Amino acid sequence: MGRSGELADAGRQARREQDASSAVGPDDTGCTVLHVDMDAFYASVEVREAPHLAGLPVVVAGAGGRGVVLSATYEARAFGIRSAMPAVRARRLCPRAVFVPPQFPLYTAASRTVMGIFRSVTPLVEPLSLDEAFLDVAGSLRRLRTTPLALAQDVRSAVLAAEGITASVGLARTKSMAKIASGMAKPDGVMVVPLVEELAILHALPVSALWGVGARTAEQLAAVGLRTVGELAGTELRVLQQWVGTASGSHLHALANGRDDRAVVAGTTEKSVGAEETFSVDVHDSAVLHRELLRLSERTTAGLRRRGLRARTVAVKVRYADFTTITRSRTLEAPTDVAQEVYGTARTLLDALRPLPQAVRLVGVRTEQLVRAAQVVEQLRLDEREHGWRDAERAADALRSKFGDGAVRPATLLGGRDGARRAPEPPAAPRGPRPGGR
Repeated sequence: MGRSGELADAGRQARREQDASSAVGPDDTGCTVLHVDMDAFYASVEVREAPHLAGLPVVVAGAGGRGVVLSATYEARAFGIRSAMPAVRARRLCPRAVFVPPQFPLYTAASRTVMGIFRSVTPLVEPLSLDEAFLDVAGSLRRLRTTPLALAQDVRSAVLAAEGITASVGLARTKSMAKIASGMAKPDGVMVVPLVEELAILHALPVSALWGVGARTAEQLAAVGLRTVGELAGTELRVLQQWVGTASGSHLHALANGRDDRAVVAGTTEKSVGAEETFSVDVHDSAVLHRELLRLSERTTAGLRRRGLRARTVAVKVRYADFTTITRSRTLEAPTDVAQEVYGTARTLLDALRPLPQAVRLVGVRTEQLVRAAQVVEQLRLDEREHGWRDAERAADALRSKFGDGAVRPATLLGGRDGARRAPEPPAAPRGPRPGGR
C-alpha cells in the first residue's frame, strides 16, 4: 500500500474517533503549525486543464519506455500506481489509464499562486517543494481573531477558488507531526492532532510514518521487531543507535517520542534546480548526449530565471546501463542563469569522463549554490557587448510564456529528440552594438 495509503487509512479512523468523541470537533489549541500539501498536484493541474479527464485514472509520466510516474490521480492510485513507479508497470496495472506528459510551467505557475495564498495568511512560510509548505500561524491567529482549524479551512478554500485544485492540511504542535497529519488528511481533508492525543495518535502509526524512515530503514526496524512508532519510542536509545546508527537513532527516537523543536523558517530557498532525462534506448553517441545536455540546460536555467535565482555551481549526473551513477560538478567564477554558460560547463564535465565505460541510460544537469539574482553585483568589462545571451534567453522566456514551450528553442534542438545532429560548441554571445556605438 505504501506510506501514503497507510497514513490515509489511519487518518480516516482517527477522524472518525474524534467526530464520535466530540460534538464541537477536535481541540486545536496550540496547533499553530500547519503542513499544507496539494493533492496529486501535477495530475490535479492536468485535470483542471482538461475537465473531461475528471474521474478518470490519470497518470503524469515522462515520455518513452523508461519514463517514470510523476503524479497520479486517486482513481489511478486505486490500481496501485504510485509516484516514481516505472510508467510501463503503471500501464500494466491500469491499461485504461490516461497518460499525459508533464507541463512544468503550469505547475510552477500554480505553485506561485498557492504560495502567495499562504503568505497572505502568515509571513512564516517554509516551502518544501512546489506543492507543500509549513506555515506558522501563531501570530496570525491573534491578528485575524480566528482558530487554527478555521484558518486551515480558509486556506483550502482559497486554493480551490484560485487554482481549482484541492489541498490537505495537517495541524499540530510540531513540524513533524503536522506533516504526518496532512498525510492522514488525504485526500482533500484536514487533520488536527490535539496536544493531549498527540502521542496516542503517533504511537499507533507504522514506523514508515516518521520523517526520514524510507523503505530500507523500515525493513531494518521490522527485522528487529519494530513495526509501530510506539514500539520504536519504547526502545532504549543506545540499542536503537546500534541498529540504525548514532545520528539516525537519535533523530528517530526523538520524533517517535514527540520531540521536534525545529521552527518554521520563512524565506527558505531551494538548494538546487535541475532536470534529467532517461533515454528510451541506451546512448553511446556523444552528439546525442550533447544535445540532451543543451536541452536540460535550457530547462534548468529557465527554472532559475522564473525563480529569480542564479547558480554558482553546475553539476552533471550520468547513469550507465548497469545503473552505476556518477556526478561531477564545477563552481563558476560568477553566478549565472544563462543556458549557454551552464551548457558549456556541463559539456566540459561530461567530456572529461571520456571514454565512456559503457552506454548511458540517464543524463542530468543540476545547478547548486543558488543566490538571488537581485543580490548579484554585475562585473562589467570594457569590451562587453550591450546585449548578450541573458537578454536573448529572457526574450525567449517571454515568447514561451505567451506561445508555449515550443515557440523558441536553439536550432540544434529542432528535429527528433534523440537525433544524431551534433550539439554545438558553446557559441559567443549574440552580437550587438558596443557601448557608445549605434
